Amino acid sequence: MLGEKQAEFLADTFRFSGPVGNSNLRHAQYMESTAPTPVVAQSAVKLSKQAEPLAHQAIHDTVVGILKALPRGALLDAPAGEGALAARVIAAGFAVSCCDLYPEIFHLPDVEIRKANLDRELPFDDRSFDYVTCIEGLEHIENPQQAIREFARVLRPGGHLIVSVPNILNIEERLKWLVHGYTSHFKPITRALAARLRAEYDNREEIAAHVNPIGYSELRYILEKYGFHIAALHRDKPKAHAWLYWPVVASIRLIAVLTPRPKRRERWTEELVSDEVLLGGNTLIVHASLNGD
Repeated sequence: MLGEKQAEFLADTFRFSGPVGNSNLRHAQYMESTAPTPVVAQSAVKLSKQAEPLAHQAIHDTVVGILKALPRGALLDAPAGEGALAARVIAAGFAVSCCDLYPEIFHLPDVEIRKANLDRELPFDDRSFDYVTCIEGLEHIENPQQAIREFARVLRPGGHLIVSVPNILNIEERLKWLVHGYTSHFKPITRALAARLRAEYDNREEIAAHVNPIGYSELRYILEKYGFHIAALHRDKPKAHAWLYWPVVASIRLIAVLTPRPKRRERWTEELVSDEVLLGGNTLIVHASLNGD
């Protein structure tokens, strides 16, 4: 029922195209008056700025495609950003709750968002959700293990987690690391760059700064540590010029085939040379399920 009401409201919202007047001022006044509470109830007045994806559109397309094949239920989107993914998931029929370190950037009217830090305990009760989406979040925080532990806490047994991270193990990124000592998504953050990010993002540099490179192996270890098992791997989209790397890819896969089977199982070799990882796009999307009681 909640998902249906959210979907109906969003349909009305996105048909609205007129001026909003001083709704942003009223929203700011409301935010100031309710500062002590961690819950931000977005104003019923339609905001002038629609939610824009902070991740690539192909990532959202993939995540929504995964969810549409699953039963509808209660979903937590963390971090929610401006609310672009939440809007699409609500339209698909899910009852969506949102949280973000910076709830003031959220742009979905009549959708509650709570202030939350993924490095801390989330402001939700145990076993509150059937689904959690964490898109382009883990690489921005200090402690991904804390976030995954909290996702396991707020999910019901058998619940689903869909998480994305920059794919630092595709063939292009492996070669960039070899040549430069860093990958495309995790370049050195100099003091000058950090200062520029603070200026560009109004002292919210966490939105843009990638500080925690997480590969498939590390992510799988953390997921399994907190009771998840991986249901499927996805990529946002194939690399446009992946064929240029085929000689290197073929060599890597030949070495994998020649590796003794027990070591391949122990080292997750098949997954590490899969199309989703080795030939993946910029982003690795992992669909994991929480083990039941």
